[in-house]
Amino acid sequence: MDLLVLTKTGGIFGPIADVLGWIMDALFRFTSAFGVMNIGLCIILFTLVMKLLMFPLTLNQQKSSKLMAVMQPEIQAIQKKYKGKTDNDSMMKMNVETRAVYEKYGTSMTGGCLPLLIQLPVMLALYQVIYKIPAYVGSVRHYFDLIIDKLPAGFATSEVFTNLAETHKLAGMDYSNMDKVVDLLYKLTDKQWGDLAAAFPDITSVATAGGENAIQAINRMQQFFGMNIAYTPLNVLTEFMKGGSGISIIVALIALSIPILSGLTQWYSTKLMTANQPTQQQSAGEGGMGNDMMKSMNVTMPLMSVVFCFTFPLGIGLYWVASSTFQVIQQIGVNEYLKKINIDDLIAKNVAKANKKREKKGLPPTKITMNASETLKKLQEEEQKEEKVREAKLEKAQKTIKESNEYYNQNAKPGSLAAKANMVQKYNEKHSK
Repeated sequence: MDLLVLTKTGGIFGPIADVLGWIMDALFRFTSAFGVMNIGLCIILFTLVMKLLMFPLTLNQQKSSKLMAVMQPEIQAIQKKYKGKTDNDSMMKMNVETRAVYEKYGTSMTGGCLPLLIQLPVMLALYQVIYKIPAYVGSVRHYFDLIIDKLPAGFATSEVFTNLAETHKLAGMDYSNMDKVVDLLYKLTDKQWGDLAAAFPDITSVATAGGENAIQAINRMQQFFGMNIAYTPLNVLTEFMKGGSGISIIVALIALSIPILSGLTQWYSTKLMTANQPTQQQSAGEGGMGNDMMKSMNVTMPLMSVVFCFTFPLGIGLYWVASSTFQVIQQIGVNEYLKKINIDDLIAKNVAKANKKREKKGLPPTKITMNASETLKKLQEEEQKEEKVREAKLEKAQKTIKESNEYYNQNAKPGSLAAKANMVQKYNEKHSK
């Protein structure tokens, strides 16, 4: 049950989430200085800041993908060379030759994965912050603490409080821990706040430093286009279908549009990003299957985000939409930038960086034997030669079959019994000579 609440996460993501929470808190304080206290707006600004901070890693990953598109023919040629050879010696040779290709281009076999490995824990911690706003954003948590201070002793055992806990599937928690109380209060609807205030009138008089009623301030900061970001789109649509008060058709349409926009923007951003990804040229085999799987994932993942978004808090959906929208804008700029990059200059810079690292290790520098276009041309020429050899062998085989058929089917209708008897006779005559 603890997995469903907003209390801070632990483990290796805890410190990262704390730093991200500090950034979110700084943004909330910044907007509050202008009289705007809105968690939804802070999520959008937070997403923008994170995209800007992660941009260098994203750009490096995109450059690696562009470089992989050039390296791919050479790597495929090595894989083709050792295809079907599973002995240890062949596998070692293939690894050595593959590593040599990466070194020639000034990169490594893990170079393209490193930015992703760095981004992964940051992204997982980021979700924790978005999902658990009061746990990480002290400025927001402050308003809930004002309410809790006015709750009487034994409030957790009252009928109203236990009913609210059961409604949000948070019954059985240790509500002597105030973090758990905040977890519940963060999920309350306007009507449920009214029920709590009716049971504990003292909380209605709680005021913020600015003199505003604390409950009203909490409701206002959680509103985004008429929706509470702690709700799920499914909650909003269900209440609308039931004729819930305060939920107009416009609010219901906005709640419906967030999951749809989340899927569409993710699909389009993925489409733009894969424009620079290397593609396998094989129409069959593992390469073809890999491409089909990748295309399927590019469609399946956005569809899954649509489904999940209906049951996640609106804050998560808002983050997904904002993140994908910024990603689309960013990716359009990155794609234009990558089009202008000279691949040979990129290789030269990579090799120069790699040689500095090799120098520190006392290794000789890697030399650029030819530019990328010459390498690709050479590989294409080798493939053309191999293709001509295959065609010559096929032509010779077909000619042999034709001559054999003509020899054995002389003076007889092809396929007839006489032709078959003639074939046996000719065969015996040929081999007796």
